[in-house]
Amino acid sequence: MFCPFCRFTDTRVIDSRTSDDGLSVRRRRECPDCSGRWSTLETASLSVIKRNGVIEAFSREKIVSGVRKACQGRPVTDADLAGLAQRVEENIRATGVSQIDSNEIGLSILPELRTIDSVAYLRFASVYQAFESLDDFESAIAVLRLEERSKPEST
Repeated sequence: MFCPFCRFTDTRVIDSRTSDDGLSVRRRRECPDCSGRWSTLETASLSVIKRNGVIEAFSREKIVSGVRKACQGRPVTDADLAGLAQRVEENIRATGVSQIDSNEIGLSILPELRTIDSVAYLRFASVYQAFESLDDFESAIAVLRLEERSKPEST
């Protein structure tokens, strides 16, 4: 790291703190040559490989906007969507990959969305699991019904 004041090539880290969300590190630095001090914010980059081959930066907002379409008219709050996007990003970052296919992101959204709303899940799954017929919908509904029946009743 270069000093932004004198361009000296060796700097010292005085303090490091992890952000509240755990996705970035703030470091306080000092130059041993000119004694200048500054902060850096370090994050691990995550890139998305889109279907057409274009690579772009990962965005939670894109997850929220895509899932919001599936949740249209459903009792799903903005807080639910923000939490889903955060959990999906955390799960992807936990894999340690720096690039991920957009379809993999869509598939990783499915289990999180299933816990929020089953109708929105079916809408979203029909795209990302490439449903081609009513049989695909019926199979997915049958799986959801089995899971619903096997849940223990809460009192």
